Amino acid sequence: MEISKVKYGRRSGKERLSPSPSQSEPPSTDVLFEDQGPVNLKQVTVLSQADWDRINGHLTRTAREKEAVEARRAEKQALHERSKDMVKNWSNTIAGQRQKKLEARKLKEEQEEKEKVQIDIEEAKFQAQKRKEAIEKAKTLQYYQTDRVKGFHGALVLTEVLKERELQIELKKRKEAANSGKDKDALKRHQQDLELGILEDHKKAMKALKDRMEVAEFQMEQVKQCQAEVDREVEEDKKEGAELRGQLRYYKAEQAKIEAVRTREKQDLMASHLQTVQDRDLIRAAERQKEGEEEEEIRIFAAAKKKMTKLRRERESELWQKKQDQVTTMVDKLDLQLKQAVDDEDARIIKAQAEREAAREREAQEKEAQQRQQLLEEAEHREAQMRQREKAKREERRRELEALKLKMEADQLFAQKQMEKLRQRKAEARGHQASLIQQSIEKQELAAREMAEQLEMYQKNLDLLAVEEKQFQEYAGRVIDHCEKGGRNTYPLRKAAREGHGGGRGPVFEGKGGVRPSYLVQDNSGVELPNYQRGDTDDVKYAHVGHPSNTTKRLGFVW
Repeated sequence: MEISKVKYGRRSGKERLSPSPSQSEPPSTDVLFEDQGPVNLKQVTVLSQADWDRINGHLTRTAREKEAVEARRAEKQALHERSKDMVKNWSNTIAGQRQKKLEARKLKEEQEEKEKVQIDIEEAKFQAQKRKEAIEKAKTLQYYQTDRVKGFHGALVLTEVLKERELQIELKKRKEAANSGKDKDALKRHQQDLELGILEDHKKAMKALKDRMEVAEFQMEQVKQCQAEVDREVEEDKKEGAELRGQLRYYKAEQAKIEAVRTREKQDLMASHLQTVQDRDLIRAAERQKEGEEEEEIRIFAAAKKKMTKLRRERESELWQKKQDQVTTMVDKLDLQLKQAVDDEDARIIKAQAEREAAREREAQEKEAQQRQQLLEEAEHREAQMRQREKAKREERRRELEALKLKMEADQLFAQKQMEKLRQRKAEARGHQASLIQQSIEKQELAAREMAEQLEMYQKNLDLLAVEEKQFQEYAGRVIDHCEKGGRNTYPLRKAAREGHGGGRGPVFEGKGGVRPSYLVQDNSGVELPNYQRGDTDDVKYAHVGHPSNTTKRLGFVW
């Protein structure tokens, strides 16, 4: 890019070129200096203010446009926010009305939620109260279902029954006193009522007899009517029988006609069947004749075939005879040759015997030489075997000594390992013993804790039994007082409400929670022993065993 240069305010060289917007790199805004030695002021480029502003404006146009766009957007957003702030509280606009409805709906929902929460709280309190009442009722029912309370209630029922019995006895006595002078009047009234009843029964019997007579006459009239109806039905049945007999004769005549027609049809069918059988016999005869002709042709063909077979066999016999003749000829020739060879056989046998004797002699000599050689080889082999065996024994002895040494070393090593294992087992045993001791201590502590817990539970049970006994005595006292005020016999209630639970007849054990046990006899009856603690039988008790020391403390025996 060429830049115009101004020297001392005068133009020199080419004219300046305005920067093109299509150029990829903008011109630098700095003053350019040529690096050729010292600065020459004559070569410094001087730009006018307008050119400088134009260049800067061209370079920063995009940034300025972006800033202008951002400023317009920010101004528009600020106006929008200001407009929203102005109209957000207006109630005469659609948005304001909608906002107002939403707020009203929100307030209404909050109020409804508060009411629902309050209702839930009240419902929870109500349900809690109901649960409490149900629990109390269940506890009361459960308390009433205990054996002791049930026994007390049974005694209460017995008390009421005794009271009712007394009242009934008193009422009976009053009735007897009130009715003592009224028996004669009652007998008289009873006799009068009896006579009136007899008269009334007589009237009813006469009326019933009259009614039965009327019914008998009506029934006789009905019988006559029924008999006339039966006679009329008999006549009608006779007429109907005559009509049926006429219809039966007509039916039999028609059946005879039908049978005649059927007989003719059967005869025609029989004739046609016979004709068919004759035609079938003719056809079968023709077929048999045809089959006879075919069989004749087959016999002729078989005879010709048999003849041809016989000729073939005769030809084969002739050929076989020719071959036999040739074989006989050849055998004769061979027999002649064998006879000629027999004459030379004796000479050959003698020669062969001589050769065989010579060969046998050679074989005996060779065999003897082989035996001597074999004996020598066996002796040498035996000596070699003995030397090898001695060497093997020495080697075996050496190996045994080495194996013994290795075994001794292995035994020592095994003994060391066993000693190490023994030390380890002793250490493990000591650790196991320590753990067992610790476990024993822990078990003792656990047993002590369990015993303490059981004792605590036992004490709590005793306290609970005492509370239950107190509650029962209070309840029984209130019931007994009420019954005494009502004039009831309270002996069963007092017996059922005595101290000690368990239902037995024995003494009350104070240390066992006030339980009253039962004692049974040792026989098949299994009844409960009584509890007599009075002084009436002291003479009998002490007659044989003597009187114990004078003490006010019981020894735990029950008599």
